[in-house]
Parts: sequence; structure tokens; C-alpha cells
Amino acid sequence: MDVFYCDHPEVPLPDGHRFPMEKYRLLREALVERRLLMPQEVHEAPAVELDDLLRVHAAEYVDAVMNGTLPDEAVKRIGFPWSEQLVRRCLASVGGTVAAAEMALLRGAAGNLAGGTHHAHRDAGSGYCVFNDIAVAARRLLDAGKVQRVLVFDVDVHQGDGTAGIFADDPRVFTCSLHGEKNFPMRKATSDLDVALPDDTGDAAYLEALADTLVQALATSSPDIVFYQGGVDGLAEDKLGRLALTHDGLKRRDALVLMAARQRQVPVVLTLGGGYAQPLEATIEAHAGTYAVAQAVFGSAETPTSEDGRSSASSGEAGAR
Repeated sequence: MDVFYCDHPEVPLPDGHRFPMEKYRLLREALVERRLLMPQEVHEAPAVELDDLLRVHAAEYVDAVMNGTLPDEAVKRIGFPWSEQLVRRCLASVGGTVAAAEMALLRGAAGNLAGGTHHAHRDAGSGYCVFNDIAVAARRLLDAGKVQRVLVFDVDVHQGDGTAGIFADDPRVFTCSLHGEKNFPMRKATSDLDVALPDDTGDAAYLEALADTLVQALATSSPDIVFYQGGVDGLAEDKLGRLALTHDGLKRRDALVLMAARQRQVPVVLTLGGGYAQPLEATIEAHAGTYAVAQAVFGSAETPTSEDGRSSASSGEAGAR
């Protein structure tokens, strides 16, 4: 599985800033060390082309981000101080998802070890999201005629409000968000399919809701490609999550989604999404779990099975190849 990364350059943040910027580098290193990815499968993300950004974002907003002229209130809403390093990182983050989408069409699955910036709207950033990488990549494929129907399946604990708003009037894109009812953003957008879950939803109730939602989303959208926003901030250890999921629950979640896509022969793009656990190692472990499942599902010609004949991915036992 080819994946793209953009953990260079370092983005300067104030002391005590709550965003775990180092998780991107730590995850890339962990995936290679565990042989979930081979070094030759990990590629530095290219910067997104300006024309592609403008397929989704307002020219005035893009210009203000690029030149550092955003109003203070807009910078505060994003949550990162402006810097040249931040701009370079954001352009590469979007470029990574664009590149992964192109690769997924060729190989069946690909990923971006960043991205998932689903709170970015057409003309504003929000919630640590500057540009909406999923929207840019999807719109690029649609405009090029490479796909006709797109499913954005977002299971980050925070609703994908930016993506929902961008595609509100585009029937080619079906947006689905399974998220925490009382979590950020407080004012939700309207996706094509929204499923809001209460605090302390555990594995069993979560997986039941996920299975029903997945069936409905796939049946309704009939997608040519799926963008899977697999945020891990639903983990019990996550300080921003509140859904009380376990690592095993997250693996089972990933297996349900990825197996469904593979069985339908629909390409999948994996984006990273949120993860703010304390300690940070729990977030790294959860993101690595997603790639362990992905390799079990897509990393061989046959669906991997355990000794009792069940799919190892769907039994939560997916591991390194």
C-alpha cells in the first residue's frame, strides 16, 4: 500500500499548544519499524496545485492563507498561528490526499499519513483545518471524469461539517458522518447521512450503529471511490473524544469499512483525522491499528483468514504482513 507523508517542515507552535503535531512523524516511523509499510511504499507528499485548491476554496481565502493576511479572528478559528511552515505543511497535506486518491484508483487502496481536514469550509478554516484535502481530491477526480460518484465516510468523533457544507449542492458526492452528538462543532452542518452518538457510547453500540450506517451509505451512494476519514479520537484515552471506544473496537470499525469496500471492489483512500490521546502513544497505536487492518484487507490477493476460517480483519486480529 502506497502512502504519503508531510511531517516536514516542523510547524512552530506556542508552548503548551494542545495539538500533537509530532504524531505524524511518530506514526510514520512506527509503521515502518513494524513493517506495516515498507520504506519504498512511503512517499513525501507533493504540494497541491493552486488550481486544484481553487476547485473547492474561495480565491480570497486561499490568497489570505498563502500571504499571511488572514484576520486575527480567522486565525483563532483555525487554531494555529500563521507561519510559512504551516502553509507548506498544509499544501503538502492536501497534495498527499490528491496523490493517494490517484494511487487508490490504480492499486485499490492508498493513504495519507495526514489529511482528514474536514472542518475546513469553502472560505474559512476551523478546528485545526486550513484546507479541505478530501474535498479537493474528490472534486479533482470528478472534474477529470475519473469517477462519477464519491462516498466520504467520516468516522472521526467530530462531525465533518466543512466537507458536508462544500458538497451540499453536489449530488455526485455523498457525505456520511458518524460522530459524537455533543462534540465539536457545536453547530453541525447537514451531511447526506448524519449519525450522532451520545457520550460514552461503547464498542458494542458503536459497531452496531456503524454497520447499519455503512450499509445505508454504500447502498445509497453506489460510489466509485471511498474517502475513509478514520479518526481515532473516539478512543477512551482521547481527551477530546468521549465515545469510550477501545483499540479492539477501532480495529473492528476499520475492518467493517475496509472489507465492505474491498468486497465491492471500490478503491479506498485513507486519511488520518483526529487523535488527541494522553499519553500520545495511545493515538499512535490506534492509527497504526488502522494500517494493520488495511494491510490485512488489501495487502494480499486473498482475504486473510484466521485458523477458524473467519476473516482475521473482521475478528479484530489484523496484523503486519
